[in-house]
Amino acid sequence: MTDVLRRGRASLAFSFFAQGATFALLVTRIPAIQDRYGVSDALLPAFLAAVPILAGVGSVTTEQLVRRIRPSRLLRWSQPVVLLALLGVGSGDRLVELAVALGAFGLAVGALDASMNMLGVSLQRTYGRSIMLGFHATYSLGGIVGASLAWVGAHWHLSLFVSYLPVVLVLLPAAFVGSRWYVDAGAASVPEAAAEGEAAAEVGKGQGQSGALVFRLLLPLCLVMTFAYIGDSTVSNWSAKYLQDVLGSSEQLATVPYNVYMVMTLVGRAVGDFGVRRFGAVAVVRLGAVVAALGFAVVAVAPGAWVGMLGFTLLGLGLCVLVPQTFAAAGRLFPGASDAAIARLNIFNYVGFLIGSPLVGALGDAWNYRGAMLVPMVLVLATLGYARSFAPEPDRYGDGHERPRTADVGRGSNGL
Repeated sequence: MTDVLRRGRASLAFSFFAQGATFALLVTRIPAIQDRYGVSDALLPAFLAAVPILAGVGSVTTEQLVRRIRPSRLLRWSQPVVLLALLGVGSGDRLVELAVALGAFGLAVGALDASMNMLGVSLQRTYGRSIMLGFHATYSLGGIVGASLAWVGAHWHLSLFVSYLPVVLVLLPAAFVGSRWYVDAGAASVPEAAAEGEAAAEVGKGQGQSGALVFRLLLPLCLVMTFAYIGDSTVSNWSAKYLQDVLGSSEQLATVPYNVYMVMTLVGRAVGDFGVRRFGAVAVVRLGAVVAALGFAVVAVAPGAWVGMLGFTLLGLGLCVLVPQTFAAAGRLFPGASDAAIARLNIFNYVGFLIGSPLVGALGDAWNYRGAMLVPMVLVLATLGYARSFAPEPDRYGDGHERPRTADVGRGSNGL
């Protein structure tokens, strides 16, 4: 690998790290944000739902923008907006200011998530080996650092602005300087990227035989992405309540499962690329789904807090491989239009996040929380049925018929 690619990989990894820290600083201080702005319990879900909805809009917009603008440029300018929006959340005192800051955060996060993964997939293609899990490992590391800094701010009763300002002052210039070395490994020129964007603009629209084929190729990955984030949002939103209210833990111990979960995602992603190189993406995805399902099962039947903690540990190890490999699989399926496919796939990140927490909450209230944990378990297990979509060279439908190559489909139907 050339020094250019190594610098590009390192700078992109830092971008993942910065985003993990930024997002953790936001979501772990939601109670403090609610208190600062006087957001009622009835209004809070609307504010929280607005962020992933606007992120989906940002991801769709990115799909269109990459037809004319390199993903590296979108990432270079969206990351500062996310950081400044975080600072805006901590500096206002009126609801309208919170709405503007969260709106900017959501839109920019959609563009940021999509463009980061576009660059990661293109770099992996250039490297010729699995490196996507490593990028997401740095995201997990950033999340651990951000959550730890949030704990410090809460412990010392620091205001949101005082907690956020040092982080932004460090990450903002570092990310902007690092953006000089981003590598659009898959695009030789803007006109070529525009041509790919034109071809990819029709992904999922279902135009004739080729449209049906494209939809069939991408849909399994969209479902896996949704199921993975339903599982992830279940842990992030309900682990503390479950441990305390269902398993009878102390309030202090109830804060531990999410940290354990994040540490295990870091561990799993740090070694996951080696597993993909040795055993293949299909085997890693299948193992991850089984381990995650086992984790939900352990949580559901746990007699006490420490067994429940074991379940959340297994969830971190299992779920952590699914999302990075889903992005990587989209890049393989649409080599001539991977940016647009990833932007479209990224929307289902937010779909899963929006569905997961309300789903478990509704089931827990109507039935019980132990039973509610079985629903994401079943959804994660459904990933096993779509595992063949993660094969490096998915040449067959599974029914013995040859599958047309994606590039050929695009040429034969005025684009994907």
